[in-house]
Amino acid sequence: MQICDLHIHSKHARACSKFLTLEEIDKWSKIKGVDIVGTADFTHPQWFKEIENKLEEVNSGIFKLKGSNSDVNFMLTTEISCIYSQGGKTRRLHICIWAPNLEFVRKLNKNLTDRGCKLGSDGRPIIGMSAKELLKICLSIDENHITIPAHIWTPWFAIFGSKSGFDSVEECYEELSPHIFALETGLSSDPLMNWQLSMLDKYTLVSNSDAHSAQNIGREANVFDLKEKTFEEIRNILKTKDKKKFLYTIEFYPEEGIYHFDGHRKCKVSLSPGETKKEKEACPKCKRNVTVGVLNRVENLADRKKKDIKKENYIPFKNVIPLKEILSDVLDVGKHSKKVDAFYQQMIKGGKNEFNILLNLEIADIESISTPEIAEAVRRVRKDKVKLIPGFDGQYGKIEIFDKQEKKKTSQIKLL
Repeated sequence: MQICDLHIHSKHARACSKFLTLEEIDKWSKIKGVDIVGTADFTHPQWFKEIENKLEEVNSGIFKLKGSNSDVNFMLTTEISCIYSQGGKTRRLHICIWAPNLEFVRKLNKNLTDRGCKLGSDGRPIIGMSAKELLKICLSIDENHITIPAHIWTPWFAIFGSKSGFDSVEECYEELSPHIFALETGLSSDPLMNWQLSMLDKYTLVSNSDAHSAQNIGREANVFDLKEKTFEEIRNILKTKDKKKFLYTIEFYPEEGIYHFDGHRKCKVSLSPGETKKEKEACPKCKRNVTVGVLNRVENLADRKKKDIKKENYIPFKNVIPLKEILSDVLDVGKHSKKVDAFYQQMIKGGKNEFNILLNLEIADIESISTPEIAEAVRRVRKDKVKLIPGFDGQYGKIEIFDKQEKKKTSQIKLL
């Protein structure tokens, strides 16, 4: 079993940690339990030089840090922002591109540079061409690359986004649509929401962290049973929707995503789709248009109800809450606090890695490396016994595992 997070960013991407080096990505992937991680941002000239100099190919399309005994592998990945006009509307789409080899990256970077794209301006460069044109370029270099529309429901930058997207893959890619066989669900939606759209049945749904800091690696991921750890094997699994080899995805609770509900952050107004309809998409405080979120957009395009979905027809998924967020809730302190970090380090030392703790360890074993209260919190998360407060308009949602009375007791917990 291999856990793969194939959409992250580097230190060269805007609004991302300056500590996102290849070494740091390798270190945190090991802590998290991620087996294959994306290199991120291979279109950036400086970052690509680091990829060439610091990584070595160990299997077809799979790399590792040179001179390292780490078990973490890398795959060549990037995200590109396409901003263009189509159908009388400005389109803003983020597109993930996964490359089979270094030569593909060299050719793509040269092609984009020759067309005037300023790849050095950002790890996620903005290019003034359509998603279709970008795909056409990639196909001309190697038809066996992978193009995946990123976080497909995000309002501002996605293929189905309420602010600048399309209503179908075919509307966007036209005759090239058959070359799109996978879609990334994003943090604010989960597979169950996407299964409500029959038009998405032909696509393989993937989940990745889109991490802007190393500690967020693996907050969403894909779990494969790879017979061969190669780019071609991963591509074939996605293209054929092989349920024997694509075991499940690891998911954020979509309510925790920053665009799950509708709303207006400036006015601190959060609205369900029904409330938005009642308000005619206007903020009840300032009367400006609210940002229509993912749940609303999904419901508008859906053609079946959740109760009618046959889950056995799809690749399953598991919801998780990152361990530091669980500890933050139990201890009633910030997730970046020294207390949370101390407990986290203790648990990683005793539990091998974060995913092993969250997904595999027996509750009794979790208690042995932490406390009964922390073990109980993990149990509740596994059973989906959590309170969800949806995020909206760029603001993360909140997850509550223990109520206020319970937190009065758990906040006094000490390290072993």
